[in-house]
Amino acid sequence: MGEGTGNGVLADGKSAEEWLWHAQELVPMALDKARKVKGFPGRWKIIIFKLEQVPSRLSDLSSHPFFSKNALCKEQLQAVSKTLKEAIELADLCLKEKYEGKLKMQSDLDALSGKLDLNLRDCELLIKTGVLGEATLPVSLVGSSSESETATHGHLKELLARLQIGHLEAKHKAVDSLVEIMKEDEKGVLSVMGRSNIAALVELLTATSHRIREKTVTVICSLAESGNCESWLVSEGVLPPLIRLVESGSTVGKEKAIISLQRLSMTTETARAIVGHGGVRPLIEICRTGGSVSQAAAASTLKNISAVPEVRQVLAEEGIIKVMINLLDCGILLGSKEYAAECLQNLTASNENLRRSVVSEGGIRSLLVYLDGPLPQESAVRALRNLVGSVSMEVLVSLGFLPRLVHVLKSGSLGAQQAAASTICQVCRTNETKKLVGEAGCIPLLIRMLEAKSNNAREVAAQALSSLVTVSQNCREVKKDDKSVPNLVQLLDPSPQNTAKKYAVSCLASLSSSKKCKKLMISYGAIGYLKKLFEMETPGAKKLLERTFDGMVSIRHWHMLAYVVFRQDSPTLASNSSTGIEAERNVVGAMGEFTRKSVFL
Repeated sequence: MGEGTGNGVLADGKSAEEWLWHAQELVPMALDKARKVKGFPGRWKIIIFKLEQVPSRLSDLSSHPFFSKNALCKEQLQAVSKTLKEAIELADLCLKEKYEGKLKMQSDLDALSGKLDLNLRDCELLIKTGVLGEATLPVSLVGSSSESETATHGHLKELLARLQIGHLEAKHKAVDSLVEIMKEDEKGVLSVMGRSNIAALVELLTATSHRIREKTVTVICSLAESGNCESWLVSEGVLPPLIRLVESGSTVGKEKAIISLQRLSMTTETARAIVGHGGVRPLIEICRTGGSVSQAAAASTLKNISAVPEVRQVLAEEGIIKVMINLLDCGILLGSKEYAAECLQNLTASNENLRRSVVSEGGIRSLLVYLDGPLPQESAVRALRNLVGSVSMEVLVSLGFLPRLVHVLKSGSLGAQQAAASTICQVCRTNETKKLVGEAGCIPLLIRMLEAKSNNAREVAAQALSSLVTVSQNCREVKKDDKSVPNLVQLLDPSPQNTAKKYAVSCLASLSSSKKCKKLMISYGAIGYLKKLFEMETPGAKKLLERTFDGMVSIRHWHMLAYVVFRQDSPTLASNSSTGIEAERNVVGAMGEFTRKSVFL
């Protein structure tokens, strides 16, 4: 390769054609001398075999239409010529037996064999990468913008090809250049990045130089975050070297490696693979001792992994529960705390043993303290919902569970409020608990939730209320709230999208003992909804419909209904009405019949 490529070849004014001719001239000379050597026969046999392949590789290069216009091709011919010259010199030394010692010569011959391997491979890669298809010109000589874009594109492809071609130091320089270019034009680099380039980068992650590993993982991190190369990165084996960097890389290298794993772990298969490659323990250690950014990224990665049910026990055995609880208490960034809460939510979703472990490590207390913030997070509430069945209500009350639920219902996001309402449904197993929840101030907040735009939020709020109103004290509080009946009646909507209707029926049934509530139900259109729900055989709809009419009509309503009855059944009334009292009695009887016909038929 050319100057600075690590091969020690000095650039000169020769053209690519001249270097090709020079290499072709050296091949027969090298073969002739190599075949005459008697010493080290095994090594020279291998070298001769590789020398015999050189002419075909040179022919492949020279037959390409853009052979003479690409700098990489010229550099490659220089490198081949240098290796051939070295082969001739070593053959001469062996023929004259003027070498320093057998071990030294054996080492030199092995190095020559490796260089020939590299030359042969690189010649083949120059064709495979397609970089020779770019007839590149110096950017300074390009005129129009389209020509400039073409030249830049060609320059990037050449640079990416250098990641695969040449000695390690040449690749190091290519990575350095790539990092600088990506600072200015990351999209441009990503647009020409191919799988072979990614494979070359992954290989450089295991370089002995911590500087090149750090530069390489910076590029890998950008590729992972772009969202376009995850499958290639994983299939080319990026996970093991990233995990090793997390274990023993520099500060920057660790951080970039963890961020890369954070992005890649979003898919289930890759999350499993990270566990399989031993990635859990170093990530947990970063959560214990890492800096703020690394700690948050490690917690996020573990959160992603914990979403896979079958690996949760492995995580627990590595000590993740205690670490996540500690992050909730002492995490440097708010993001770390949020990821820890999500991780605990995942871990406790379906495993009673893990729930007990979280409880025994003080997880409920830490989650409740975390909820004291100005914007309580949904993940923490959902984690609590998973845990409340594993402890007594007395313990929850002593830890300040109910005031935190009220805080979430007041200040949390809609998702957090929904999770809080769902938690109320979980804990309200006894009348005493329901009474405590009502006294804590949850009822008015749940009634407001009935107005939420989210159908799921309305449903879980109605479900919580339907449980709470079975206690008379809570029922009285619901009756006193001006918004309770209107909101519940709206939830009688029979449309399939409204999944809260059965809970609304249950709540209203508890309120229907109040004449005031019955009047409000009628005035807000409950009868029409209930008729449809009755036809749909919704549980409790028929009984509530009957209660709504039972002894519920005022004088004004009598007159209105009588008018309707007279209009619908006037012949019957006329034939049976002789006095005002008798007429009124007939109206009442007819009204009852009318009600049964109009409502239930």
